[in-house]
Amino acid sequence: MATAISETRQADIHALEALDTRLRWLSSWTVHNANHVRTKRDGMKVGGHQASCASMTTIMSALYFSALRPQDKVAVKPHAGPVLHAIHYLLGNQSLDQLQRFRGLGGMQSYPSRTKDQIPVDFSTGSVGLGVAITAFASLVQDYLIAHGQMAEADAGRMIALMGDAELDEGNIYECLIEAYKHDIRNCWWIVDYNRQSLDSTTADRMFRRFDDIFETCGWRVLTLKYGKLQQAAFRKPGGKSLEEWIDNCPNADYAVLTYQGGAAWRARLIADIGGRPNVRKLLDSYDDDALSALMTNLGGHCVETLLEAFAAADDDIPTMFIAYTIKGFGLPLAGHKDNHSGMMNPPQIAELRASLNIAEGQEWEPYAGLGDNVAAELDAFIKKSAFAATPPEHQAEAVPVPDRLPVPDGEEQSTQSAFGRILMDLAKAGDPLGDRIVTTAPDVTQTTNLGGFVNRRGLFRRRELADVFHVAKIPSAQKWSGHTAGQHIELGIAENNFFLMLAALGLSAPHFGTRLLPVGTVYDPFISRGLDALNYGCYQDARFLLVGTPSGLTLGAEGGAHQSINTPLIGMGQPNLDYFEPAYADEVALLMRHAFDHMQKADGSSVYLRLSTRSIPQITRNDADWEADAIKGGYWLRKPAPGSEAALVFTGAIAPEALAAWELLAEDMPGLGLLNATSPDLLHRGWSARRAARWTDKNAAPSHVETLLSALAPGAGLVTVIDGSPGALSWLGGVKGMRVSPLGIDRFGQTGDLPDLYRTYRLDADAIVEAAAELFLGE
Repeated sequence: MATAISETRQADIHALEALDTRLRWLSSWTVHNANHVRTKRDGMKVGGHQASCASMTTIMSALYFSALRPQDKVAVKPHAGPVLHAIHYLLGNQSLDQLQRFRGLGGMQSYPSRTKDQIPVDFSTGSVGLGVAITAFASLVQDYLIAHGQMAEADAGRMIALMGDAELDEGNIYECLIEAYKHDIRNCWWIVDYNRQSLDSTTADRMFRRFDDIFETCGWRVLTLKYGKLQQAAFRKPGGKSLEEWIDNCPNADYAVLTYQGGAAWRARLIADIGGRPNVRKLLDSYDDDALSALMTNLGGHCVETLLEAFAAADDDIPTMFIAYTIKGFGLPLAGHKDNHSGMMNPPQIAELRASLNIAEGQEWEPYAGLGDNVAAELDAFIKKSAFAATPPEHQAEAVPVPDRLPVPDGEEQSTQSAFGRILMDLAKAGDPLGDRIVTTAPDVTQTTNLGGFVNRRGLFRRRELADVFHVAKIPSAQKWSGHTAGQHIELGIAENNFFLMLAALGLSAPHFGTRLLPVGTVYDPFISRGLDALNYGCYQDARFLLVGTPSGLTLGAEGGAHQSINTPLIGMGQPNLDYFEPAYADEVALLMRHAFDHMQKADGSSVYLRLSTRSIPQITRNDADWEADAIKGGYWLRKPAPGSEAALVFTGAIAPEALAAWELLAEDMPGLGLLNATSPDLLHRGWSARRAARWTDKNAAPSHVETLLSALAPGAGLVTVIDGSPGALSWLGGVKGMRVSPLGIDRFGQTGDLPDLYRTYRLDADAIVEAAAELFLGE
């Protein structure tokens, strides 16, 4: 029986080695075709990363066709994207047309993309480091679902990241490690392609063992795969110990140079350095130059057997980092060269590689060209019986019911931030499906962004019980935050990258795990910029969440310019897959939160960003609900203009009292003056832009919402726009109908002070609005 098992294992190893070679070829040819075969109309380099693919093919062969299970999910190193597509090509999930259009319009993407690639992609990657870190947060989401009884422990998968060693330079990796340690994450593998070469240089030698230390300190198991089986066997021979010591002490740059130079160079260097030691020369003489080159490049990350053993050794839920030593460009003529990151094989080199694989010219795209029918059939059968081949399609989660209306908090004066917190607290009381599916999170600003009420009622999520020791000690506190498995708030440290990655992971719970969660994350509005790359990353893969930026604008006046947001309206307007709203009143907050919870779940929906304020302002009386539909579209007339009016004021958000006061002062001299509340400069601008673009595609396109709103004014009317943020968020309105505009807003860093002083200093008060109107409308 032992012999049969051994023979089966050896057959599997041979199959995986053949697939390794096949993936290296297909990924290399895909890049070559895009750059040297496909017609170039612009003369520009298409690009691709043949060397970065080649260093990963053994790892990905062993992982995808042996170790991976159907419930596992993988974030693939961005530059190894062609290898992922080659895997799906062999499985029949990817078309030849897509490979041939690599980096072309409509073809496979440069880097794995959930939304743009036609193959299944678990996590988009591209901005290095983020695709790695999100796997840790995805594992936390999985644990959340298991703890809440929405997923079985037996169905838990591993969240796996394939990463280049240069990604270990990314700061967000270490921010993530700290947060992962706090939450005691499980079921996470990070596999490092440790080729020791980045775009500009080789990795510093002194980093060896530092990565081990860092990860082990954070509770990870570290498995280092430095030597392949050929090297391990050589080390056991006479003279082998000296060879092992030489490899361990060889500088990374020297190892790369010798790899590129080949067997003769290896021999000369080894003889010069250790040839005088006992048995070394005899050991080296037992290998010809080609065999010696193969031995010296037989690192752990290129040895199927070594990889399989390592994966088997981590068959539990302990987070594990695999440091797999590799050669960048392994198996290619540019292996080891310091310029190989963005370099690629020329036509003679690819032709030589093709010939070495017995692939006939014209057969380059054949999945198993050059292997013969029997071997091809065996490999095809082998990959189709792999567990990965049985991976089911992504889940289609059921929608969470959203009530027709959310309750509007009482109060003659309220801030939008406090209204948000009270609405959430009401949902926490209800115990209905919506409240049960909300998950809140914040980067150490939970209480100051008004999430405290929700957390008091629903608790912190912890896999292990965490008592509120202040409550136990009967010490009065507004925070009653116990931690338990039923908790619905995920507490984070003050790292905005982690915050946005957490939102992204929560926002992918429906397709990843089959249960739809409704993530709500709060952050100080000016600090959205600190996590902007991660926000963009979450939106790029169409994760769904509600982002609340608060307080915004000058409303943290006492904290100074560092805590006052200026350009966040422009971020909201410019970010795809994110709808930005800025409500002024509590009933608008209730309306837009209800819209967000519904919109987040729709196939054509998106994430939503609410820009809120701590400024308490007088609420207004509504005579009807006619304004609501327009508010969701991006704006409504708070004071309707007379037909053909020559003027209007336009405002957004917490500046509403100044806009109303100015309107009242001006209305006597300017009968018919309109007052427009732009609840979403984003949607107004997007609708207008789409309408403009439709002139060439849809001659019958309906007018945009902002065109309809402004059509109530005379064609040459004037607009005074005002926002506690960048004036550019509203100044574009003049272009809709060719109107004159006087834009007011914040275009420089603020300073400390109370709001009356700051609004006067930065010309956002009622007097400034009146003066701008007089200049624009009356020529004064």
